[in-house]
Amino acid sequence: MIQINAAECAAVQYVAMSVAVMLNPDLVRRYDRSGPRYTSYPPATAFHEGFGEAEYRAAAVRGNGQRPPGPLSLYFHIPFCSTVCYYCACNKIVTKNRSRAEPYVAALLQELALQAALFDDERTVEQLHWGGGTPTFLSAVQMRQLMEATRRHFRLRDDDGGEYSIEIDPRTVDEHDMSLLRELGFNRVSFGVQDFDPKVQKAVNRVQSEQQTLAIMAAARRQEFHSISIDLIYGLPFQSVDSFSTTLDKVIAARPDRLAVFNYAHLPQRFKVQRQIDEQALPSPEEKLRILALTIQRLQEAGYVYIGMDHFALPEDKLSLALDNGSLQRNFQGFSSHAQCELVAMGITAIGQIDDCYAQNVRDTGDYYERLKAGKLPVYRGVRLTADDRLRRRVIADLICHGYVDKAALMSGFDDYFAHEVAQLAPMQADGLLRDDDESIRVLPPGRLLIRNICMVFDHYLRDESRPERFSKAI
Repeated sequence: MIQINAAECAAVQYVAMSVAVMLNPDLVRRYDRSGPRYTSYPPATAFHEGFGEAEYRAAAVRGNGQRPPGPLSLYFHIPFCSTVCYYCACNKIVTKNRSRAEPYVAALLQELALQAALFDDERTVEQLHWGGGTPTFLSAVQMRQLMEATRRHFRLRDDDGGEYSIEIDPRTVDEHDMSLLRELGFNRVSFGVQDFDPKVQKAVNRVQSEQQTLAIMAAARRQEFHSISIDLIYGLPFQSVDSFSTTLDKVIAARPDRLAVFNYAHLPQRFKVQRQIDEQALPSPEEKLRILALTIQRLQEAGYVYIGMDHFALPEDKLSLALDNGSLQRNFQGFSSHAQCELVAMGITAIGQIDDCYAQNVRDTGDYYERLKAGKLPVYRGVRLTADDRLRRRVIADLICHGYVDKAALMSGFDDYFAHEVAQLAPMQADGLLRDDDESIRVLPPGRLLIRNICMVFDHYLRDESRPERFSKAI
């Protein structure tokens, strides 16, 4: 575990005070590069179709061979949305026809049985997440059917002590739905908000009143959910420091337990729906950085802990506690307090992490249905990590989650092994983003705003110029 003293923690956390360093236009231009968000390393662009079902099954066997076998995390991808948000980069099926969910749920139940057969019965599910799309697109009957099957095939906790969460569009649920979700075993909810400004909402085709959101949050509290999270996005059309400050006023008054404040990635060449957004209305990189700095400052002043990158939590939240004790990790759902779990992912495009491998399911529902009908797992690509991948993953995880790399704890001869990378860190050190010495790499407050850039130095796959650029801008 990473150990950082209290003074260092305070310096790392209070990033907003140092944002003036980063508002230098030349500096912004130099660091406004495209790069991964590092929810995995290697990133998904390194996955290949030479990794399939056989490799995934072998990874599951190796995972079961650990003694004692570790706990599990389950992820279900529910891709349906009744309306489309123009900023969205998720894999989704936009339809108002609820019957389209029926064959998908049937296929999920098939995959659930196939996946469960690969893992030892004694492995407890500590973490469970339904993501989307809009998971609450499913009917009450379908949600109950899926959760009952999950309990039948996997060992879920029955003491309400796991972290079982679901993503919710507040426009799609009412008090009765929140009661049902709590009854099914969910104890954490994440609400998509993005921005309370009506002009911004109209520009991205997500009109959602403040009253709707607050009413559902109140319902979640009445149902005694353990944690309520809100998702915001900065960098959307017509946003400014002043307009986003108003949204922050309302969010802070609502007092969610966690917040994720994502950087909008405008990639219309990859995501056709984003072509509906007027690029001329997007804030500049400098304005986006000011919005991020304002957000960090306002939330910290309101008592939230800056977890890193785009996540905040109240001091008593599990994420804050994981940051304090050095157990914080980053995965496909963002930051997590469950570092020890292997991730079993189900549904189209879902990405899991088993043993030393990442695996992704097929993208198309037709292919998904056909493979499961044939009794095959729908894995179509992935990667098994090399020793170099595992080492670089550890470095990147330490940078993102702890802002600190203990060189000697990782390996002897760190600077020799990473001579190319250490040379690349020199200008970042000159710019005040980090401090690199013989013992450690320590991210300084301004560097927390550009942590992706620092991590990119250690990303071996970015050196391959033949790979198409498919990443968002760091700012």
